[in-house]
Order: sequence, then structure tokens, then C-alpha cells
Amino acid sequence: MGEQSPDGSKKKRKTAEKVAPPASVAAGAPLRKAAAKPLKKTAAKPPANESRTALVRRARRINRELAEVYPYAHPELDFDNPFQLLVATVLSAQTTDLRVNQTTPALFSKYPTPEDLAAANPEEVEEILRPCGFFRAKTRSVIGLSRALTEDFGGQVPGRLEDLVKLPGVGRKTAFVVLGNAFGRPGITVDTHFQRLVRRWQWTAETDPDKIEAAVGALFPKSDWTDLSHHVIWHGRRICHARKPACGACPIAPLCPAYGEGETDPEKAAKLLKYEKGGFPGQRLKPPQAYLDAGGKPAPPLGAG
Repeated sequence: MGEQSPDGSKKKRKTAEKVAPPASVAAGAPLRKAAAKPLKKTAAKPPANESRTALVRRARRINRELAEVYPYAHPELDFDNPFQLLVATVLSAQTTDLRVNQTTPALFSKYPTPEDLAAANPEEVEEILRPCGFFRAKTRSVIGLSRALTEDFGGQVPGRLEDLVKLPGVGRKTAFVVLGNAFGRPGITVDTHFQRLVRRWQWTAETDPDKIEAAVGALFPKSDWTDLSHHVIWHGRRICHARKPACGACPIAPLCPAYGEGETDPEKAAKLLKYEKGGFPGQRLKPPQAYLDAGGKPAPPLGAG
């Protein structure tokens, strides 16, 4: 959904600060001009030759830090049941969760069950899904998966990976979103934000989503996988952006090999923050209460000013 930019570390910038005169200088005595002394920013160097043990420790510390920053992290698609989450996740391809959340109320109001959507007129569904982009292909997918659920699973969303990936339009990423958030079964969601950040952090150099999933999964206990996905994706949307990361506002800057790719000045970086950190509406029309308590705002419905 997000755009990717080439990864790689850049040299850290240094800031200069005037050195205060020594306390031994007598009051009123002429002062010699003090030389400027460069000060290093608190940021990690690229972990050259980082051992496997050190990598695991650094990765898990990053996750712990992000958990403190985003204790209310959650899936940013509105849903009331596994079927709604499955359809919403399929619709989220090549668009934002916000756009999906603004579109699905009309869809689920008219077609609340797999049986209803399976029997729908494709042209009517296309018209509802038009704001999501690629609406014809997405219509085929959601009607197709609804028919499969009706015919093969008694109208119920299966809770197994091997069954989910057989459904039209459902790959591993979508399956893990559903398993982790509708069934409580751990999985890693490798979207574009996740891919970008784990490479910036040098957790892996892989580019294939399945290989990224395997490499990152090996760094964490399985029980952490779903929350890890939320933490990384939230950080990618809010601070570690694709084109201009807000490095100067990043809570994990000391652990990040890519520090300096974005804006390092704290005041300028703070202006780049998005959603609850920047006071803007989030992705969900119906966010969890914990998100609202943290200062997050609900997204506006489709067509709102």
C-alpha cells in the first residue's frame, strides 16, 4: 500500500555547538574565542559484523521500545467478525486502510454474510467498491471468496492458513492478518511498511515477502508475531515514512542503522508525524477505546468534508 524507497545507511550528520568558557576565567577578563566542537548525535552505526545474538537482542529491544510508544496498536481495518476482516483485507491491496474503512460500511450493510455477497450482482458490488480502486478485480475476489466460503466451509471463515490461502484473492499476508486478529493465532504481516523498516533496521536483506517473514520470524518467539507486525506497521505509517522519515522524532534512533536518512532536527521532524502523534484522524471510523484515550481521532466517513 505504501511506496518503497531504496534502503541503505547514510553518514550521520554532526551538529556544532559553541563551547562555554572555562569557569576559571575571571569576571570581566577578555575571553578568547572558543573553538566549535562537533557533537555526535545519539544514533547507532551500521552493525557491521553484528553477531546473530546481538541482532536478536537489538531486534527484540526495538520491539519492546515500540510497544511502549504504541501500547494501543491494533489492526487499522474496521471489522466486527472474521468475514468482514477477510473482505476488508483483500480490499486493502493498492489502497489505504482509511479508504477501505470508508467503503465497507455500505458493502456490509447490503451484504452482511458470505451467502449474501456470493449471490450479489457484480455490477452493484463494483459500484460500491469503486472508491477502493481496482474495483472490478476486487469485486471478483470478494464474490469468489464468498462463494468458496459458502460452498466449502459452510459460510464460515476457516481458521487455518492452508485453507485461507486457497480462497480467491487471499495470500499469506491476508491470511496472517485474519489469523492473528480474528482468531488469535500468531502470524507476521509483511506489508510494504514492514518490508521497508526491517531492511532499514538490517534485520534482514531479503526482498521476497515470504523470505522476510521467515527471517524476521526467526528473531522472535511466535507469540510476539502479531503484535510485532502492528508495532512495525504503525511505526512505518507514523514516523519512519518511505520518502522522509522523521528521524529526529524517532524513539528508536539509537538502535537504527539508517538514522539520518530523514529529517534529524527534532522540531522539523515533529512536523512530519502523522495520526495520533500529529493530531490527525486515524485510519478507522470505529477505533478501539484505548486509541481514543491516547489522543487518536476517528476517521471521517466517505464523503465527509
